[in-house]
Amino acid sequence: MAFENFPEAEKTQKEVSSTSTTPKNNTRAILTGVLVAALLGTWGYIIYDKNQTKETIDQKETVIATTSTQRDELQKELEDAAMRYDMLKTANSKKDSTITSKDRDIDEKKTRIQALLNKANATQAELSEAKRLIASLNGDLESYKNQIEVLQGQKIQLTQEKIVVSRQRDKAIQDYDSASMVIKEKESTIDVASTLHASNFSITGINEKKSGKEKETTTAKRVDKLRISFDLDENMVTPSGNKELYVLITAPDGTPVAVQALGSGTFSTRNGEQKPFTQRLDVDYTQNQRKSVSFDWKQNSDFATGNYKIEVFNNGFKVGEAYRPLKKGGLFS
Repeated sequence: MAFENFPEAEKTQKEVSSTSTTPKNNTRAILTGVLVAALLGTWGYIIYDKNQTKETIDQKETVIATTSTQRDELQKELEDAAMRYDMLKTANSKKDSTITSKDRDIDEKKTRIQALLNKANATQAELSEAKRLIASLNGDLESYKNQIEVLQGQKIQLTQEKIVVSRQRDKAIQDYDSASMVIKEKESTIDVASTLHASNFSITGINEKKSGKEKETTTAKRVDKLRISFDLDENMVTPSGNKELYVLITAPDGTPVAVQALGSGTFSTRNGEQKPFTQRLDVDYTQNQRKSVSFDWKQNSDFATGNYKIEVFNNGFKVGEAYRPLKKGGLFS
């Protein structure tokens, strides 16, 4: 019968249906595989890129850490050098032109090094420059130290020489003072020895006539002037030249005869006393020769009765004196 093959026809239909479904499943599987592969590739790239980024970051952090450490070390070296420099400057109280010039060079290098180290993003080349400058700075400090030691050695030598010179100076001053004292004593002795001595006094009362003639008198009321003369004795010490003599006349009542209008005044004695004088005389004396001195004293008032005292002073000393009595006039005088 025609209907006996019906089950086989049903089977064929299932096979056709199964056959038509299989390509779809394969396409889906392929797409799924592609998507999975793409996803895996993306994840792999992401993981790789992340690893690369991390490695780059690690490298940069290593460089930064290395740079920071190097900067810190250089900063420490700079601070150590600056400390040594300050100590050397403190110890060096005396500078010459060479030291002063070295100071300027060291300060310039310190400034340049600090400027390089202060840079936030300092390059390796800049750090290398800073390191080179620090090495040069240390060399300068060593040279600076040597120069200071030389100066200090010179200072010690100069100090020792100054001590020796000071001692020599003190001894010279002491010797000079001693010599000056001896010289002063000798000068004083010579000065005293050079004082002149007056002798051979002659004091005469003179009466002046209208005719112009002069007559000696001892009557007080007839005396118009006193003629005073004396000799200056020989003196081998007194040098030749002008000598000042002061003559003091003392009246019978004990008062000094002094008339300022006639040249009277005061002078200093050897002990510093101010003493009046009647007449000052300037005498040209020749060494070791006798000199005669004579002058007239005529006063505005009458001469009194009694003894007139005449004193001569030279070099602050009294060198001679004499008296002249004037008597009262009488019938036969």
